[in-house]
Amino acid sequence: MQASSNLLNWILWMPFIGVLGILFIPKAKETAIRVWSLINTTVTFALTLVLYAKFDTTVPGMQVPFNISVPWIKSFNIFYKLGVDGISLPMIVLTGLLFLICVLSSWTVKKQVKAYFALFLFLQSTVFGVFFAMDFFLFYVYWEVMLIPMFFLIGIWGGENREYAAVKFFLYTFLGSILMLVGMVALYYASGKGIDSFDILALQGGKFSDLTLTIFGATFSFAKLFFVFLFIGFAIKVPVFPFHTWLPHAHVQAPTAISVILAGVLLKMGTYGFLRIAFPIFPEATIYFSDAIAWLGLINVIYGAFCAMAQTDVKKLVAYSSVSHMGFVMLGLAALTVTGVNGAVLQMFNHGTSTAMMFLMIGVLYERSHHRWIVRPDGSKGFGGLYTQLPKFSIIFIIAMFASMGLPGLSGFISEALIFLGIYERFTTITVLALLGLLLGAAYLLWMFKRMFFGDVIEECKSYTDMNAREIFYMLPLCVAVIVFGIYPSPVLDVMRASVGNLVSMLAKF
Repeated sequence: MQASSNLLNWILWMPFIGVLGILFIPKAKETAIRVWSLINTTVTFALTLVLYAKFDTTVPGMQVPFNISVPWIKSFNIFYKLGVDGISLPMIVLTGLLFLICVLSSWTVKKQVKAYFALFLFLQSTVFGVFFAMDFFLFYVYWEVMLIPMFFLIGIWGGENREYAAVKFFLYTFLGSILMLVGMVALYYASGKGIDSFDILALQGGKFSDLTLTIFGATFSFAKLFFVFLFIGFAIKVPVFPFHTWLPHAHVQAPTAISVILAGVLLKMGTYGFLRIAFPIFPEATIYFSDAIAWLGLINVIYGAFCAMAQTDVKKLVAYSSVSHMGFVMLGLAALTVTGVNGAVLQMFNHGTSTAMMFLMIGVLYERSHHRWIVRPDGSKGFGGLYTQLPKFSIIFIIAMFASMGLPGLSGFISEALIFLGIYERFTTITVLALLGLLLGAAYLLWMFKRMFFGDVIEECKSYTDMNAREIFYMLPLCVAVIVFGIYPSPVLDVMRASVGNLVSMLAKF
């Protein structure tokens, strides 16, 4: 096996090696566990950068030097098959970066430190598995196993209603997984149970467009029916309205690092599923349902923004802003144009950095205040005058807020501009209506900032200390990312351009 192909194995299994290492460290040596986790995630992130450096941006499909294919369950033609292309690479680098930052942000975790970091590294390995898997069965295994560490990380280290949030997250995602499983089994039999029956690349290209099946005496188009199954499975993760109700609970109750991973990476697994599986396997159904996808995206944008505006809990406000921002990704995907899909994939990356900043900053503030109220239930102010009390915190918060808002010069603007350029010609009405989402986004973020940072310093806030060196250190990479990619997005766009063009060309044939 070539050294290049081993690179994917190293990235995938390095976090799991970290888990094994933690198991051998005594429970009492908490600092050693933290340092080991930091070293492990640093090495993993470095490996993702090596992968980026070796990536050939001119190749539209899977990068052959990195491919791995080993028989796993031979009797069912299931393979341990890994690959990387321009759509998955930005998510892989983002995953490596955010998990490294989240280890630093989790330094203050005191409860069951050994179990926390073991589950955290286990979660990273499963996320990489989803982005690398080129066998549908392997993809499904990683998609499902990812639920286990998330369930415990929310359920044990979360807030007051953590058990409810963890169970709701698990049940919603498991429902989507069941629908995905039915679709996977149907594809296995429809493809003749051959050597390529679980091969994601071999299943692509509209091979099932003419198939029909009869259920309860009614005849359905195979492609349209199972596209809907897969769509719902992935839409729950995004989350697309009306499958979004698990998200605010999970975000608010999850510890800070898990909120960052949830918003920064896990939501993107849903839209990645569309790009990797649902769209290329069922291109005809994708075209057929693209109008509906666009309208659902618009609902996400407007509904998420209005819900965010109504919140008095700052973490729940940012959670609903994620619903709104992922709506823009859905709009870009529905456009089925090179510009629109490029904008959607870039927004997946950029939203991962800006929303991670927002959740990390809320976590920093929570460690000082032990609450997240913009306005308390009794009507009194939760925060006031933070700008004069915490100047360093305020400056970084402003960068995160403006990046989330899509201010020109910061990363969110480029991706949203590309999405609007991509959808205008096909969905002119939706484009105009989606602009309202941008306005509402600016409104709820600025209103939140005004109430928390301006005005007189309330008595409680006078005891808060500004950000320490560790907190500034782990925020700097994200600050640099949102500024650099706002001015010069080519390092991300160049990577995805060929793969996105290949996908759009395939869809254009139908």
